[in-house]
Amino acid sequence: MQQPIEVDLAVIGGGINGTGIAMEAARRGLKVLLCEQGDLAEGTSSRSSKLIHGGLRYLEHGHFRLVREALSERERLLQMAPHLIWPLLFRLPLADSQRPAWMLRLGLFLYDHLGRRNRLPASRRTRFGDSALHPRYDDGFEYADAWVDDARLVVSCARQAARDGARVLTRHRCSDARRDGSHWRLQLTASGTPNTTLAVRAQALVNAAGPWVESCFKDTIKRPSPHPVRLVKGSHLVVPALSSSPHAYLLQHPQDQRVVFVLPYETDYSLIGTTEIIHQGDPATANVSDDEVDYLLQLVNRHFVRQLGPDDIRHHFAGVRPLLDDRADSLTAISRDYLLELDAPATEAPLLSVFGGKLTSFRALAERALQRLAPHLTTPLREPPERLVLPGGDFDNQRQLYRHYRHRYPWLPMRLLRRWVRSYGTEINLLLGDARHLEDLGALIGADLYLRELAWMRQQEWAHTAEDILWRRSKLGLRFSAAETSRLIALLEQPVDL
Repeated sequence: MQQPIEVDLAVIGGGINGTGIAMEAARRGLKVLLCEQGDLAEGTSSRSSKLIHGGLRYLEHGHFRLVREALSERERLLQMAPHLIWPLLFRLPLADSQRPAWMLRLGLFLYDHLGRRNRLPASRRTRFGDSALHPRYDDGFEYADAWVDDARLVVSCARQAARDGARVLTRHRCSDARRDGSHWRLQLTASGTPNTTLAVRAQALVNAAGPWVESCFKDTIKRPSPHPVRLVKGSHLVVPALSSSPHAYLLQHPQDQRVVFVLPYETDYSLIGTTEIIHQGDPATANVSDDEVDYLLQLVNRHFVRQLGPDDIRHHFAGVRPLLDDRADSLTAISRDYLLELDAPATEAPLLSVFGGKLTSFRALAERALQRLAPHLTTPLREPPERLVLPGGDFDNQRQLYRHYRHRYPWLPMRLLRRWVRSYGTEINLLLGDARHLEDLGALIGADLYLRELAWMRQQEWAHTAEDILWRRSKLGLRFSAAETSRLIALLEQPVDL
């Protein structure tokens, strides 16, 4: 008979909240298992607007606690992962705005002062002098937030958890979870091999399944969900760069007052999003609709000199946000805050479920989750090291790090090195190992992906498929041809030690 894997804490869900909780639990000395039915960040956590921000628009709905926490977390995350998260200046044009200048100025003043702000400049009223915008949009505000490689942030949290002893199982679905007195008994089913199962025995269980949180209750835990969620779809378009400026733009729709971001993306592109539409059914089926394409392109064409059509779209994606159903009148007004629901009967194992939340607040959410679970665990939580730095994040300045590696490895192509600095940080040393020449990286697969990096992604980052590699571990899918993608798929059929 198979002996179960014994852990203190089992976490269902490999998105940002699940990996954040697993990381925090492992840092505090718990024996942790994280299971994810697909790839890390395969759902909502890789389909965001790629921002670490307080949520400027949430202020007008009175969500001050959420914004304050997110702004404080923004500062921490900039220090925790400077390779994956970096400052980004936004331009907010005034023309056509139904929000008057005084209201925006007040909102930005609060935004500047609600949370700590040591690394980012204060907002200001300015003339843009931006040739990419129509001349009528020259007046407005400038403020700062931060950009994040969302999928790599999730992978980095999982790697940190694994460094501290957590067991990370991707492509393992928790098919059954039931209480057995003071423990949970779980059954994990490996993807593609339904006859391959693992038994797990855990002191506590966390349901961090994101948009699948309710279906996890229904299909796995087999009990009703204590709270409803609204599944809200947000769609994004990737187009050739609309501006040579490094700035991002926040555009206000003149009719419905929604805001849409236009963000610099992967050097040569702009990322446009997002929409807000109720999604019905499996979150995995979310797609960008023609109406959403029209909505986003019309707003962008209203503001920018360069006019876009559907043929300009190079890539698109839609993600589903699981928002706690607070019965708000509009989707825009629904809180992005989170709720941690603890079910801990006196003589039975505890269950903690995560409802709602946003990318920026994942670390604070994880801390609160462990605080809620601590009284119900027999293993005491130890104090973690004071400062957390994710793998590769032990440096201060991207430009300085780039110059350092440019001097140390002059044979690395500039585009490749820039991408590596923003993907791996100081772990470039480990990735390169004994390489001394470009030929030491192995064959070029496509774009600037070499065999050595492919092996790293498979060995160190749980990458299995071409989609994992081209759209989550990197965004090289924007540059790969069909022939190069086929070559990659063939390579992935070979053993991992390429």
